[in-house]
Amino acid sequence: MGFCRNILGFVAVFVLLWGVECGRTYIVRVDIDSKPSIFPSHEHWYLTKVAAVKGLITDEKNLAAVKGDILIHVYNTVFHGFSAKLTPEQAEKLDRSHGVLAVLPDRVRQLHTTRSPQFLGLRPNGGLWPESDYGSDLVVGLLDTGIWPERKSFSDHGLGPVPRNWKGECQEGVGFSKNLCNKKLVGARFFPKGYEAMVGAMNTSVESRSPRDTDGHGTHTASIATGRHVYKANMLGYASGIAKGMAPKARLATYKVCWQSGCFDSDILSAFDRAVEDGVDVISLSVGGGIVPYYLDSIAMGAFGATEKGVFVSTSAGNDGPGGLSVSNLSPWVTTVGAGTLDRDFPSEIKLGNGKIIRGVSLYSGKPLGSGLFPLVYAGDTSLGGSRDSYSSSLCMEGSLDPKLVKGKIVMCDRGNNARISKGAEVKHAGGVGMILANSDSDGEGLVADAHMLPTSAVGAKEGEIIRQYIATTKGPAATISGQGTVLGIKPAPVVASFSSRGPNPETPEILKPDVIAPGVNILAGWTGAVGPSSLSSDKRRTQFNILSGTSMACPHVSGVAALLKGAHPQWSPAAVRSALMTTAYTQDNRGHRMIDEASGNASTPFDFGAGHVHPERAMDPGLIYDVVTEDYVRFLCSLNYTTKSIQVITRKPAQCPARRISPGNLNYPSFSAVFDLSQPKKLSTVFFRTVTNVGPPRSVYKVRVIPPRGGVTVTVKPRKLVFTEANQKLSYTVTVTTKPMNLLPGNADTRFGFLSWTDGKHVVQSPIAVTRQEPY
Repeated sequence: MGFCRNILGFVAVFVLLWGVECGRTYIVRVDIDSKPSIFPSHEHWYLTKVAAVKGLITDEKNLAAVKGDILIHVYNTVFHGFSAKLTPEQAEKLDRSHGVLAVLPDRVRQLHTTRSPQFLGLRPNGGLWPESDYGSDLVVGLLDTGIWPERKSFSDHGLGPVPRNWKGECQEGVGFSKNLCNKKLVGARFFPKGYEAMVGAMNTSVESRSPRDTDGHGTHTASIATGRHVYKANMLGYASGIAKGMAPKARLATYKVCWQSGCFDSDILSAFDRAVEDGVDVISLSVGGGIVPYYLDSIAMGAFGATEKGVFVSTSAGNDGPGGLSVSNLSPWVTTVGAGTLDRDFPSEIKLGNGKIIRGVSLYSGKPLGSGLFPLVYAGDTSLGGSRDSYSSSLCMEGSLDPKLVKGKIVMCDRGNNARISKGAEVKHAGGVGMILANSDSDGEGLVADAHMLPTSAVGAKEGEIIRQYIATTKGPAATISGQGTVLGIKPAPVVASFSSRGPNPETPEILKPDVIAPGVNILAGWTGAVGPSSLSSDKRRTQFNILSGTSMACPHVSGVAALLKGAHPQWSPAAVRSALMTTAYTQDNRGHRMIDEASGNASTPFDFGAGHVHPERAMDPGLIYDVVTEDYVRFLCSLNYTTKSIQVITRKPAQCPARRISPGNLNYPSFSAVFDLSQPKKLSTVFFRTVTNVGPPRSVYKVRVIPPRGGVTVTVKPRKLVFTEANQKLSYTVTVTTKPMNLLPGNADTRFGFLSWTDGKHVVQSPIAVTRQEPY
């Protein structure tokens, strides 16, 4: 991924031992206390170290003048160290030098991409909104693609002065002046150095070297978390109503870390560092990708430092569902958010020539097809692409369709590989009049509505197969497509979105992930003015709002709610906020049944929804909380058998691990996950230790209720009653989980689920239980 850069221009400053530098970006974690006293600052030390491994003889007088050519970022707050462009050999040499704890290759991450407040139960006349003053004086930091500041969602009308402890700034850039910030948008920064070090100079004809959002994702997530009330909001006539974010009076600071080629760890870490230094209260990060140990995960490291400073960090779970082990952002000090549906839909009906009606979804808003039928073809037919590849044709890839065979017809395309909207653009380019977009078996029945540029209906895998059979067995197959507008009151809802990434936790199975789910399907929120709602260059439409789906949209819902909870309970730690969200979450839909999995239509499990769907009003008064302090996280890291050096890479301080290490599952987490190896029959029982803090009435008595997992699993809780006599009192209990042996094939696993609840008659403090039995190879 690296590129070569001639550095002969630095001859005046360096005596070069060789003239061309090739390499990639590395992030270097240092022991801050190891700096030799001869260096006046840590930055000076870093500059000298990098110059040494590059074989450069430095001129001390000019060292500071060229630091930008040696160091990409310097980290001082949540992370101690720097990033620099190095060859692998230089990185290895630096890793062996004094004071260096780790040298990590920079990685690229990807983005995980109105009615939500009502659906979540937030109301203006009582509850969490007025109790928290709508999040006023709390600052939410968004690490994303930037901001389109002119949108009404970011108006500061009626807001008080900027919080006194705020130290951020509005960084000027191309098309972005300081006066675009206000009492709502209190900070805006951009971080292109790591991006440009990896991919080369930015193409400023399509990207903005400033905080301005030319993608739309950042504006969308920002308005979900903190958007002001905007009347008559809609996306091309869909989802009309009053748009508002979760914390409408919270202040917003944006940190642009994502660009056309992705979001680079070196820039993300720098944004974490700056956001905490600026004084944010919440960090929202709808970015992820890749599973590595926590000491190699820059997001985990940045989030640890932020959490230690009292900042709540919300992250998206990923869009790689419905397969298991797909969840990302796994560290237990972040809140990992999956996606569910709202009770709102945008139906689009397909009428086949045989009279059968099939229901799909779409956000197409142009001229309708009308009532007449049009010839219907399947793009995967070997003849439809002409001489082109039939597989590419089935996916309606760019240039795959033969206009002679498509013109004037409705084309059925398979979902996968390229963007859903791009498939419609190919059909339109080839002369098609409409598109049916069919899920693959792996997508199941989960549907996502998009702002297509021609009449379209997206259908599930089962309906797609029905349409394929109709085409294959009918002479002269035909169809028409008609949009049905916006429909409210959909049942069942919420449903776990098919794309939402699932557990179990692939890094630490004893920690259940995701933590919760929140609205993430067909969410109306603010949009950039740089591109149309489809994000295609050919789309000349411009909208104030757009409707998007993804765990990217679910994450800022939780970020905004966290700001409300911190406003109502300023003394709560990030772990306390997460606990309140998890233990008050619900698992039933609006029919009173267990939430279903959109992909399969079956009942969902804690591997799909974590503790459940967030309920902000209940979270304001959870009764009990499971709190966690920094030392608890250190003991958790010790339990993973990490080396002292690896732990210090995360915590920034030398770790003192206890002689007797705890199980990873004994972190004071609001969920329980037991993993048993059936090849060790004497180890089919485990004990969890938990401590709860009373944040409800001082005198409270809680009794336990257990719904144990089925299939030979017993769960024993001691004591079965907790008697509190004062506020903030802490009491502990144990949970013993025992399982019977079972026959499994080598390499297979079986997981059963249950729930544990403490109740005082008013509060229900619920935690999921996952028990996994596995037979190793």
